[in-house]
Amino acid sequence: MVKHVVMWSFKPEVKEEDKAMRKEEMKKNLEGLVGVVPGLIDAHYVETPLPSSTHDMGLVTTHESPEAIKAYAKNPDHVKVAETYVRPFVHNRSCLDYEA
Repeated sequence: MVKHVVMWSFKPEVKEEDKAMRKEEMKKNLEGLVGVVPGLIDAHYVETPLPSSTHDMGLVTTHESPEAIKAYAKNPDHVKVAETYVRPFVHNRSCLDYEA
């Protein structure tokens, strides 16, 4: 199994009053990819990090293999979610993949 950890910060232009709604949409749609994207075992969206955190939100996913992560990145359902609910509102993306 492989873990995929991604963290983002909101772009400065995202209004404070919109952030909670954006996080809800990200959570619903990213976690909703489980059972849709082959090789994706689990997804946990982190919408309330501790104040000591350097990012506004994160995602921890579990995949069957390193190849499954590569397929996930190109999967049309994942790309649609990323392009619609994530990328327009975030920057400072950090990623860490590791075998568990």
